[in-house]
Amino acid sequence: MRDKVCILIPTLNEANTIGHVVEEFSSMGFLNILVIDGHSTDDTIKIASEKGAKVVTQKGKGKGQAIQQAFDIIEEDVIVMIDGDGTYLPEEADRLLAPIEKGNADHVIGNRFSEKKNGAFTKLNLFGNKILNKSFGLAYGTWITDILSGYRAFTKKAVKELELNKTGFETEAEITIESVKKDLRMVEVPISYLSRHERGSTKLHPLKDGLRIGITIYKLTKTYNPLLYFGLLGAVFMVLGICVGFYVVLEWFKGITRIPMTILATLLIVMGVQMLIFGLLSDILSLFHKEVMREFRRK
Repeated sequence: MRDKVCILIPTLNEANTIGHVVEEFSSMGFLNILVIDGHSTDDTIKIASEKGAKVVTQKGKGKGQAIQQAFDIIEEDVIVMIDGDGTYLPEEADRLLAPIEKGNADHVIGNRFSEKKNGAFTKLNLFGNKILNKSFGLAYGTWITDILSGYRAFTKKAVKELELNKTGFETEAEITIESVKKDLRMVEVPISYLSRHERGSTKLHPLKDGLRIGITIYKLTKTYNPLLYFGLLGAVFMVLGICVGFYVVLEWFKGITRIPMTILATLLIVMGVQMLIFGLLSDILSLFHKEVMREFRRK
């Protein structure tokens, strides 16, 4: 099985940890190790090459772009994706491979929260992850504990079905969303999550990247759950319209007529109702499309 597995490691300035990660996989019998590097300025490329990994420098920038490029060039039947910062344990790769080997999954996600070590997450990171995971569940109806995990396994067939566009740290969320949209069989397995190497620095900006991930989760509901997407927009317009209308009524009781604001309130409420109706119609079409695609895949 190991000769049919590619270990994919996206890196950017991981000189302090990449050597150990590659060594561990090599010692376990994984011979196909691909390091796709995001133009590191330290010795990441040199160390990875010396340890026996195949190193490819990505054409663009961002983790998402690196993963898309890697998926295009990998030929092995199974892909294990892991970060090169030493926060994941290579020896736990078999946990992710087991559901695929048994034929029970197309995409396996390592759940970092089941065996996290002290100091692995800040309180802000834990809070942000909980919010994003809950938002994902509400939006897509699939409750996953860790949608942002960087330790995953896929079948090559599953990877070919993923239509990825995000180039940054939103990529894990997009991969999970695409898996739900394409009805891939997903399984979560418990993994360890270690604190970052003392000389390593995170590339993730909790607030900025967390907001981008949240926006990605919402924007991609447009095709999967249009009722939620357009319903939220409609609700915003309606609430604004009601607030403006309430102000107009209060002014009217004072003997002041606000005709322009009355028109604005009416337009906002009408737009909100239209958005809601559009969401309902789109949801019907989306459900029909899902059923057609399910039947198509069965054949």
